[in-house]
Amino acid sequence: MKKNDYRNQALKILPWVCTKCGRDFSGKKLRELTVHHKDHNYRNNPPDGSNWELLCIYCHDNEHSRSLDAEWLPTQNPDNEKKPVSTHTPFADLMKRLGESGPKKRENKEE
Repeated sequence: MKKNDYRNQALKILPWVCTKCGRDFSGKKLRELTVHHKDHNYRNNPPDGSNWELLCIYCHDNEHSRSLDAEWLPTQNPDNEKKPVSTHTPFADLMKRLGESGPKKRENKEE
């Protein structure tokens, strides 16, 4: 299916609303509404439109730039690495210190 064919078909079966930002389009603004292939395969054009969504030019550009950015980002996520939050433990030897010179127990003496 040619580009104009699947765009015209998408405009016939889908509402003229950007799927991402929710803006309505009609009249001259309709040209700003584009067909985005959900699986990113422009050759996959089923007649029921199940691989299409209508996006405004801004959201469409954003959608494709996100996938391009993902290719350049490192595959490791440093946030997922298990590291101690803090290396300082101020009370680590508290019990040892209390044992040596800890508080003295009070004796209950009745006078």
